[in-house]
Amino acid sequence: MSASAARRASSRRSKSPAYSGIDPAGYTPEFSWRGNDLYCEGVRLEEIAARAGTPAYVYSAASITGAYRKLNQALGRQPHTICYSVKANSNLSILRLLARLGSGFDIVSAGELFRLQRAGVDAESIVFSGAGKSRDEIREALRARIGLFNVESAAELEILASEASRSGSRAPAAIRVNPDVEAGGHPHISTGRRSHKFGMDWETALPQYLQYRDSRWIDWRGISAHIGSQILSLTPFRRALTRLARHFRELADSGVKLRYLDFGGGLGVRYSNEKALSPANYAKTITRILRPLRCHLLLEPGRSIIAPAGVLLMRVLYTKENRGKKFVIVDAAMNDFIRPALYDAVHPITPAKRPGGNNNGPKIRVDVVGPVCESGDFFAQDWPLERVSSGDLLVLWGAGAYGFVQTSNYNSRVRPTEVLVEGGSFRLIRRRESLSDLIRGE
Repeated sequence: MSASAARRASSRRSKSPAYSGIDPAGYTPEFSWRGNDLYCEGVRLEEIAARAGTPAYVYSAASITGAYRKLNQALGRQPHTICYSVKANSNLSILRLLARLGSGFDIVSAGELFRLQRAGVDAESIVFSGAGKSRDEIREALRARIGLFNVESAAELEILASEASRSGSRAPAAIRVNPDVEAGGHPHISTGRRSHKFGMDWETALPQYLQYRDSRWIDWRGISAHIGSQILSLTPFRRALTRLARHFRELADSGVKLRYLDFGGGLGVRYSNEKALSPANYAKTITRILRPLRCHLLLEPGRSIIAPAGVLLMRVLYTKENRGKKFVIVDAAMNDFIRPALYDAVHPITPAKRPGGNNNGPKIRVDVVGPVCESGDFFAQDWPLERVSSGDLLVLWGAGAYGFVQTSNYNSRVRPTEVLVEGGSFRLIRRRESLSDLIRGE
């Protein structure tokens, strides 16, 4: 093991005791204990696993709906559109559910645009972000007549104008400004510093706005920023939005009248012992800054809408011990859920059934690991877990966002199924891959 890997492993081990005794069924009211069994809404998780198999992602429709409505209501009279970040979870059934609630959508690829088109989403409600839009992707989004392009470089703006000219239509655009504010729960999900690949600094963005102020092909509609993900403090939001509001006013003074201010996403959630911001406090903070601007706010939440609504179900294959080190080997692996390996993310793991009706029974420290041939194939290290046996069902919590969307076929493993629970029933919203799916296209 390298020195850096050893430090990361040591850091994870040092954190583990703080999570002992957590009951993750409190993540969202839609997951609860009934007697000795865990339920999602009105369905026992063990029943889902028995019928759908494992590994399986399970989502609560009521939790998704509740999270969306809570944020939407918190924003009150501030003109706004919540544009769900498709990259967090792009299943067609989830997209259709959110569209029915009135959500807009934030995309970062032509593939995500295609998904929304298949889901029957109004293109005007779509915002296209991302630092590396290809010419073909820009052309396809113009053809679809999406609502807004968040431009991230001068070169991209030039291509957008060129493609708009070819299509004979003006491109609705905003520039993503990099406010140089540090935020985010991990360096890989912090996006608002000058050293990051995203957006432009203001000294670069302002001349672009002015250069295309009277363009036949660029229709300036807004200004945008996104500073990171899994943010648990109001301070970086306040600091970034104050700077963005100042830029909005400066553009107005320069004759660039904008309608939209796109403030991205970033609201953090509870995974283990984090204290997440309430939508009410978040909304109160940003609307106070925006009120004098009389603008239409765009927000792009993903994690805060979908993460607590999902769990990953997995079965215990074996338990073993090597010189005092205890392992629980499960049928899910890093190809099914990569966040612990990729971000050192901590996701609580519990049995789906309470032993003897006592959720606080004796626990032992174990590594919960998968079958993939990598030492990084783990879900938790030195995790306090009740004694389990082969065949027991485990629940990994907070898996709704950046779970299935980051799956792979590494080790030629088929990707898992996805299930949506609605009240007292559930349905498959993605079938489990077959072995023949692995070689399709080869």
